[in-house]
Order: sequence, then structure tokens, then C-alpha cells
Amino acid sequence: MKRKYIVYISCLLLLNLLTGCWNRRELNELGISVGIGIDKDGKGYRVSAQVVNPGEVASAKPSGNRTPVTVYEATGDTIFEAIRKMTTTSPRVIYMAHLRVLVIGEALAREGIEKPLDHFSRDHEVRTDFFIVIAKGSSAKDVLKVLTPVEKIPANKLFLSLQTSQKVWAPTLTTTLDELITDIISEGKSPVLTAVKVTNVNKGQTQQNVENIEPPGKLRYSGLAVFKEDKLIGWLNEKESKGYSYIRDKVRNTVGTLACPEGGNIAVEIMKSKTDVKGKVKNGKPQIDIEIKTEENVGEVECEIDLTKRDTIDMLEKSAEKKVTAIILESIHKTQKRLKVDIFGFGEAIRRSNPAAWKTLKQDWEEQFLNLEINVKADVKIRRIGTVSNSFHREKEE
Repeated sequence: MKRKYIVYISCLLLLNLLTGCWNRRELNELGISVGIGIDKDGKGYRVSAQVVNPGEVASAKPSGNRTPVTVYEATGDTIFEAIRKMTTTSPRVIYMAHLRVLVIGEALAREGIEKPLDHFSRDHEVRTDFFIVIAKGSSAKDVLKVLTPVEKIPANKLFLSLQTSQKVWAPTLTTTLDELITDIISEGKSPVLTAVKVTNVNKGQTQQNVENIEPPGKLRYSGLAVFKEDKLIGWLNEKESKGYSYIRDKVRNTVGTLACPEGGNIAVEIMKSKTDVKGKVKNGKPQIDIEIKTEENVGEVECEIDLTKRDTIDMLEKSAEKKVTAIILESIHKTQKRLKVDIFGFGEAIRRSNPAAWKTLKQDWEEQFLNLEINVKADVKIRRIGTVSNSFHREKEE
């Protein structure tokens, strides 16, 4: 009898393992969102979701009558409320596990982005590997409405273009949710995000935009957005943004230009770059030493110059060192004199080198940063001059 009860109880316990997928959701019940835009709307938010049209993306022969994505939007007092409210126009629940890019409108960014980010850090369905960008001079909704060639899904275009640009150009920056939150709460570094601009949004949201050899509506990354805590306060242009990337050791590959002694330009490709930022406190005053080492190749010559001579290479290396130093100092000058906020993490460098001194310095670090002594030293080596020694222009003259 006792054995029978044991078997009976064991069967009941095993039934708990046969519940199946109790929280399953079928694919045809979900609207897969790859891009989310957040704009200010009164005291609340206007949320836009770029949702994939599966039939147009997966089909070998798309109909051509429908766009590959649809943008739904709704307003609400909170982000969560607005997303759920989209079901009044969307036939499917907005699903954000495959989110590629989060676009924040400029007006909202100037008001503060800390509260809107809470939903994305809290929602268990949202992964944190998507990129966050700021819509410069426009709304986030306008950015998500532009159709793009090559990449059918505009959010994928934004993701891949930003990823590629950071690898081979440098003035842009990929920033994930975790990285942004870390910068916001950091005591020694303020956040920056890449800015995206949209041109001709009215034509950009039509099918004709991807049917022209040169689309009238375009999405283009343009410098960096600078924040003080969680509020947008200004912008860095392309050159200043490259200086930021050098200081933060984000440059992996980029292209620069050197002036020839007798006119013309030489293009060089930065193949390797390593930046070491060290902080110290001397006589109670904080100081920062920046040492950058790069390896470059000659990529293009537009002047008469003899690259076979060691003196010529030495001269180009000196010129490149001055150019890199100038780019870095220009970025620092902009942030110290105009934006007045430490986006480079110099405060963190001071904290790492002298934690005891940082406890005092951090109380008025904004003021300390304005007069911070910063020393920059660049070391450039030109490794290769290409498949030819001198330009055929020079050979022709000879």
C-alpha cells in the first residue's frame, strides 16, 4: 500500500515537468521591431517602432508593392504604455528582442534621457547589444521613416553603418545601453553618443527613395552628441569627434591627410593606434598625460616627393605627429572652453592613480577640469609606402 502511494505521488510530480511551453508566442503573433524612436510629447513620450514586414524581407520574390518595414507610433506617459498602446494600430504585439538601434530625438535628449532608458534596462525581453544614437536637428520618428537602399531594413543600415564607420573612419562611436548607463552614473566621465542626421525625410519615406541611383532621402552620421549627466548640451564636429576617439583609444583604422612641403597632399592610413592616458596629482593639482602611438601607411601621393629617402619619411612622421596632436588638442579645447564637461574620462584616470586625492577633487571636478593641465605626446611610424616607391607623376617629370 505504501509503495502504491509513492508511485502515485511520483507520477503527480512528473506531471509538473510536462507542462509544455506555457508562455509560448507564435511568430505570426509578434511584430518584430528592429528600431525604436523616442521623442518628447508634452509631458510624456511619442514612441515609434520600425517593424519588419516578413513577407517582403524573407520572400525570394517580394511583391514590390509594400515596403520592407512599417513604422507604428503611439504616445503615452511612459515608454511602456506607449509601446502597448501601439496595438490599437498594429495587428501584432511589438517584440523588441531583436532591437538593433534606439534613436532619441534631440528635444528629448536636451530634457534628459535617464528616465526613458529605464524601460529598456528593465524589460527582460530586451537585449542590451543595440546601439543608441541621437537624432540631430530632427525627431527620432523622422529617422526611422527613411527607406534605405542596399540594406532593406533601415534599422540594420543604421546599425551596420555605425559599426563599420567606427572600425574604418573613427569620428563615429558605437554605444550600447550598458555602456551609456555606466557613463551616466560615472563620477569621472560624461556620456557621448553618435549623432544621426536625416535629409529630405518626405521623399525618404517613399518607395521611390530606393529606386533612384542617388536617393534624395539619406541617413548620415554626423559627429558626436555631448551630454552633461543625462542631458544633451552640445556637439562635436567630425574633426573633434576623431580627437575624442584617439583619446579614448577607439581608433582602429582611419585615414588622414598630410600637406606636402611644396603643395599638394599625401593621404595616410592609420593601421594601428594605441593611446595611454595617465593621471597624476602634483602639488595638489591634477594633471593628465596622453601618449599616443600610431603606425601608418602611405595611401596616396599628390605631389612631387621622394619616398625612397629616409629623410622624407622622417619629415612625414614629424608632420603626422603634429597633426594628431592638433586634432586631440582641438577636441580638448572645445570641451574645456565651450562645453565645460569631462567626456574623456580624465577624472577616472585621476581616481585610478590617486584615490585619496580624488575624494577631494571630485567635489568640484567640473571646475578642476576647466583648468586641467593636459600634456599630449604623439609617436608616429610610417611602415609602408604602397606598391610603388614614388608617384608616377614624379617619374614622368624625371
